[in-house]
Amino acid sequence: MSFETISVVGLGYIGLPTAAAFASKQIKVIGVDVNQSTVDTINRGEIHIIEPELDNYVLRSVQSGYLRATTVPECADAFLIAVPTPFFPVKNQEEIPQPDLSYIEAAAKAIAPVLKKGNLVVLESTSPVGATEQMALWLQAARPDLVFAEQGRDNVDVYIAHCPERVLPGQVMRELRENDRVIGGITPACSHKALELYRIFVEGECVITNVRTAEMAKLTENASRDVGIAFANELSIICDDLGIDVWELISLANRHPRVNILQPGPGVGGHCIAVDPWFIVSKNPAQAKLIHQARLVNDSKPNWVMDKVKSVLLDVCTDNPHKNIQDLTLACLGLSFKANIDDIRESPALKITEILHQELACKLISVEPNLKIEHHKFSFEIVDLNTAIDLADVILLLVEHDEFKKIDPEVLKGKRCIDTKGIWF
Repeated sequence: MSFETISVVGLGYIGLPTAAAFASKQIKVIGVDVNQSTVDTINRGEIHIIEPELDNYVLRSVQSGYLRATTVPECADAFLIAVPTPFFPVKNQEEIPQPDLSYIEAAAKAIAPVLKKGNLVVLESTSPVGATEQMALWLQAARPDLVFAEQGRDNVDVYIAHCPERVLPGQVMRELRENDRVIGGITPACSHKALELYRIFVEGECVITNVRTAEMAKLTENASRDVGIAFANELSIICDDLGIDVWELISLANRHPRVNILQPGPGVGGHCIAVDPWFIVSKNPAQAKLIHQARLVNDSKPNWVMDKVKSVLLDVCTDNPHKNIQDLTLACLGLSFKANIDDIRESPALKITEILHQELACKLISVEPNLKIEHHKFSFEIVDLNTAIDLADVILLLVEHDEFKKIDPEVLKGKRCIDTKGIWF
């Protein structure tokens, strides 16, 4: 077998499941992460994130000796880079966010000293078009003694490819196995080398293309979703103004055989849909008009939700003249960016809760059943669900966790409820 040892750099929500997937096939995997606590946790056979099935995969892999973690890269046959690709901060909403590739650069420079002829380096991090080729340039600069893949070059020492993940949080281990993978090498030989790697555990079809198309494929998938959600979110705002139940409206419209409108919410979060379209917009701002507008619509939805909350709180005071805003309690249900996970990256629910806590004079409490609260520091109080319902005058539903779907409607009587996900009414 060409790949006896695989190194996965970045042991987060994608890197650790990928490492465990390879290790489950009895391939020696060396996980690399800059966080010593993460490394220690994995080496105990434990996990530092919440993802169904992952704990069993990691425990078995560590106990069998096929998975271990370290902070320093070691020699391997293939290197998978799965590090964050954030954006630089922007000063205002008119400014287009620019991608920060420093984590990829740092990972490339970290593995460069241990690279050898015949190695494969795959960038899994979601990136702007051209990032994989830029990674190859960083590697070449660090190791001038090796020949790295570039377009038009056939004979190389190190193969370079891009293979983005396309998995759903909460179903990562299954989707890593079953989903099709898009593989794009800088050269055809790079593509085929990466294809051989992923066939170790991927049961779905592995489709080969060029590196830039592979980079753009992941961005296109999530930008398409973002545009669809923006339509639903804009529709919800229009319907609220017209006194129309948007949930009923969408249900009726979706009865058309060729219509499938998505569901609105308090915004868009997570490390993919809320982020990936900006990679396209930042690269082609003049052409990406619809994609850009969709981002603006979805990014503005939290502000609309917050205005709605403030309006309802004032209505409660109007209906109860003996009460002031300071006398009221607002309960925000959910902090993660989607249902039944612990991931709060780019979460509109968390953003809304934090800003309301800063701006409102009322007492604010929050419920998030999926987070290990001791691992997080929030400026607001976290309580259990029953306490929140008992204390709240106004309840703001932000995430459709299963626990919230099971709430008995009777216990909500007498409360003012704002349901941004349409699960109660």
